[in-house]
Amino acid sequence: MRTALALILTVILLWQGLIWLADMPPFLLPSPQAVAEALWLNRAEIARHAGFTLTEVVLGFALGAALGAALAIAMGFSDRLTGVLRPILTFSQTIPVFALAPILTLWLGFGMAPKIAVTVLIVFFPVASAFLDGLMRTPQPALDLAQVMGASRIRIMRHLRIPAALPSLATGLRLAAVYAPIGAVIGEWVGGARGLGALMIHANGRMKTDLVFAALLVLSVMTVIFARAVALALHRAWRRYGA
Repeated sequence: MRTALALILTVILLWQGLIWLADMPPFLLPSPQAVAEALWLNRAEIARHAGFTLTEVVLGFALGAALGAALAIAMGFSDRLTGVLRPILTFSQTIPVFALAPILTLWLGFGMAPKIAVTVLIVFFPVASAFLDGLMRTPQPALDLAQVMGASRIRIMRHLRIPAALPSLATGLRLAAVYAPIGAVIGEWVGGARGLGALMIHANGRMKTDLVFAALLVLSVMTVIFARAVALALHRAWRRYGA
């Protein structure tokens, strides 16, 4: 805790020192005090936009994680399916999300749906990839023993491969929890009037840089809290499962 506070204080001092030394105008780099004032004066508006962004993040994360885990299990059942889909999944990550966001907005409109879709796309790959790697690393002696005992593929998957791959799934979920807010904000940047991303775009167009930084600060705090909440939920689930 002390280390985090010291780091925050250091960043604020360096930030303010840069403004003094470079004599930067407020519309280029607002002072920490100006950002704090913008955060306080616009707290109701920022909270309203943050609520929309958080809803998109939670829904997109849940849907993307479920789809990623389901695909990983399906690929775990079939080596042929894995050979076909794994290169496609890898290739899909070469397409910038910024390039897909306008298309999704065109297809799904300017509501919450395209933002959730972008979040799903960002969450889907790390969950599917990490979980599939875990499923493929089940100890071979355990698999051989299960087969000798006559266990079906479904039983082996349910009672052996999935439990052995849970740490890998947890790693993918932790990474996805950090990336999920990025997807929501990218969707809001492209189109929409609600959410922290839309607030930043509108504030930037009005040269309210202090409000942009205030929204960015709230987004960073939201990301840290959400990632921490996911990690805590995984820890509790793991303790309950292990018990």
